[in-house]
Amino acid sequence: MKPDTKRLPKTPDVTAPDGSDVRLLLSLDGGSMAHFELAPKRTSRAVTHRTVEEIWYCVSGSGEMWRKCGNEESVTEVTVGTCLTIPVGTHFQFRSGDGGLSAIAITMPPWPGEDEAVFVDGIW
Repeated sequence: MKPDTKRLPKTPDVTAPDGSDVRLLLSLDGGSMAHFELAPKRTSRAVTHRTVEEIWYCVSGSGEMWRKCGNEESVTEVTVGTCLTIPVGTHFQFRSGDGGLSAIAITMPPWPGEDEAVFVDGIW
């Protein structure tokens, strides 16, 4: 595989199952990267992933991320500079503040397709 370069697309490539706008970035055999954006004062649908884990890094806006993994459950404030993980099987849901919420996420392994996300009951 040769090195690659890509600029952030001006418009979303897809809408994620959770309802966020997604701009696809690059991928390698071990993982893929995407830009997620949730419009101001919106709440995503709660999901869990079948086989992938993610690392998120907030690049603009603010909001909250709910995560439930086994018996542990938390709501984390998300602002610019916040980095968080979503291990395989974690139930999660996020909502944006007044200015929306944008994050870069790395998915490991690369995102396999639409059947990866499963809807679950969320907190909001």
